Amino acid sequence: MNPILVERLRGTLVESCHRGSVSVVNAAGQALLTLGDVQQPIFPRSSIKFLQALNFVSSGALEHYSLDNQHIALSCASHNGEPVHVDLVNDWLSRLNLDVENLECGAELPMHRATAFDLKCEGRTPTRAHHNCSGKHMGMMSTCCEKELGVENYRLYEHQVQQRSFEVLDRFCSVKTSQLSWGYDGCGIPTLAMPLASMALGMARFADPSALSTQDQDSVAKVVAAVTEHPYLVAGKERLCTALMEQLAPKVVAKIGAEGVYAASIPERGLGIAIKLDDGHMSSVNVVLGAVLSALGEIDDADQEALKRYFSPSIKNSRGDVVGAVRASSEWASVNLK
Repeated sequence: MNPILVERLRGTLVESCHRGSVSVVNAAGQALLTLGDVQQPIFPRSSIKFLQALNFVSSGALEHYSLDNQHIALSCASHNGEPVHVDLVNDWLSRLNLDVENLECGAELPMHRATAFDLKCEGRTPTRAHHNCSGKHMGMMSTCCEKELGVENYRLYEHQVQQRSFEVLDRFCSVKTSQLSWGYDGCGIPTLAMPLASMALGMARFADPSALSTQDQDSVAKVVAAVTEHPYLVAGKERLCTALMEQLAPKVVAKIGAEGVYAASIPERGLGIAIKLDDGHMSSVNVVLGAVLSALGEIDDADQEALKRYFSPSIKNSRGDVVGAVRASSEWASVNLK
């Protein structure tokens, strides 16, 4: 059974808890921290979008379609669907001479509640551009256009653009993607199940790609520069990915995935971090990321205070009264990786 990583308190009593696993490794695959079962295959979901963006960045589409760091950052995004995100998707579509219906994700309300409420109040319905993964889809369609792979059915497992993406995972994560179990993600793109330790290795090699090709190194540098320059495009208002990278990038870059998954890279130390909560609780995985970064000595008191709402959030009732707290469990008391 995986260890308890997060506790939720009501008053002074632990009301519920969240078990999970954590892997922190370097680019050589040496483990700095292992909590729980890190060999059990899990779906990384959107947490590996930095890796999925590399194929787009190296495709030549950036130069051909006059794209820049904003587009790279958006290709890594699980965005809120705020106007800044949707407008950039629509502009990008026009550069490719494509229509919003060419996107093969579904039309979905914005993730950000206030933005979704505004859309409804205006009497508008969401388009595929509002889907939080539309930027990733745009990167894949750009690669299809540049490499003349055809955009129709680009979302399917057997399409060449997906196979090219799998090759990136083979290199960075040291997996054989052709042998991995897989399913379709919420946005319609294949997601491959891999051990958490393999996912951490991929993020470590993203942090330190020096053993990989010059092209991979150049692509990684472009992605890190883009998400450092435009962290708001990666997520948006009231989201940890954005707040963390506004505070810490390029020292730390991080990306959340559905079902309680988080991935992060620490370029200066060549470290990769992968986290999975067993029950998929999304806000609690933020607390685990904070505990890992604290154990690694990557955040100071000022960072903790700036990111307090994510790393040690309060529980409030309907009146707005603080009635509890979410905290890292005692499992972390003896973990020191500084």
